[in-house]
Amino acid sequence: MKIGVVTDSTSDIPAYLVEQHEISVIPTILVIEGKEYTDGTGISREEFYTRLPSMQTPPTTAAPSIGDFAKVYERLLSQGCDHIVSIHAAAQLTTTVNVARQAAQEFPNKVACIDSGSLSLGLGFQVIAAAECADLGLKDVLDAIESTRKRLQVTAALDTMEYLKRSGRVPKVIAALGGILSIKPMIELIDGEVKPIGAVRVTNQADDRVFDFLLKQGELERLAVLHTNAAPRAKKLLDAVMERAHKSMPRDILMINVTAVIGTHLGPNGVGFAAIRK
Repeated sequence: MKIGVVTDSTSDIPAYLVEQHEISVIPTILVIEGKEYTDGTGISREEFYTRLPSMQTPPTTAAPSIGDFAKVYERLLSQGCDHIVSIHAAAQLTTTVNVARQAAQEFPNKVACIDSGSLSLGLGFQVIAAAECADLGLKDVLDAIESTRKRLQVTAALDTMEYLKRSGRVPKVIAALGGILSIKPMIELIDGEVKPIGAVRVTNQADDRVFDFLLKQGELERLAVLHTNAAPRAKKLLDAVMERAHKSMPRDILMINVTAVIGTHLGPNGVGFAAIRK
């Protein structure tokens, strides 16, 4: 049985892994001052984060269209896929998986749409796990996704609460932290819900907390160090982890500048990680 694996661009999977595992990635939409950009086209992540603080109108995001999904599903089925597994960003944070489900109705009993409950490599690692066993059959693919999700942790330290506050997606976080914009919130994404896990006032303290959270994960199967245009901070975090706990870290560690579609709700200069425990 041949299984096609589909995701959206908020999965942040590097291009070489997309190609290696034959993953179909459907781009989401970024709207900047009235102009639509297909995620990854027309503006780089570096340029976006540099411009973000000075944008007069906050950027917005949108899911791909039903037609975007339907074209990919139709292509994969015409190429000999017996079934398609379509894995997407958390339904509590975006409509993407619901749009995918609408498109899947055009292909009865052929497409399984899955809410990953996560974003960035928290989603991406589930997709990669699915693709790695796509030749084994649908049950193995679904089991791999579920196993990966159960062992997942996604944690971040943001530079400001401003972007979370104006996103409107996480009012509980704002309430829990008192809406104080001068602090640097620590958040965790669990089953689609953004949860506060602390707050500090100094960047170095935030980095130390992220470091501690990562070490507590124990031996890891997969790891991605995530940042929103804060590569030096992310590299410093990675170096510290490798120095302290290199034996429990996976061989291939990704460092990802998070897509602008996610970053518009997080703001620049944040760091974090997505980790899968062994």
